[in-house]
Amino acid sequence: MADKEYKSFSEFYPFYLREHQNKTCRRLHFVGSSLILLTLIFIFVTQQWWYFLLLPILGYGFAWVGHFFFEHNRPATFTYPFYSFLGDWVMFKDMLVGKVEF
Repeated sequence: MADKEYKSFSEFYPFYLREHQNKTCRRLHFVGSSLILLTLIFIFVTQQWWYFLLLPILGYGFAWVGHFFFEHNRPATFTYPFYSFLGDWVMFKDMLVGKVEF
């Protein structure tokens, strides 16, 4: 079966949340996103630009562990890379404000 074509992010986001029902998976996404933000701050304060190389490892590493070992599904990044990237940050914000359970 072909993957669904989403016409907008608002149409995609409910699917994204269904792919993140496991609390441990969501928490691993949150940890990875938090580490990305902290690493960006560190990079700009210290001007040690090579730390940019860590960003994909931090972001995708934690998220993919959550999907493969806890959620037991295929990360949406493989099919919807742009919407999935946006979804990570919207879900991060939604967890911070209590809209998505952490």
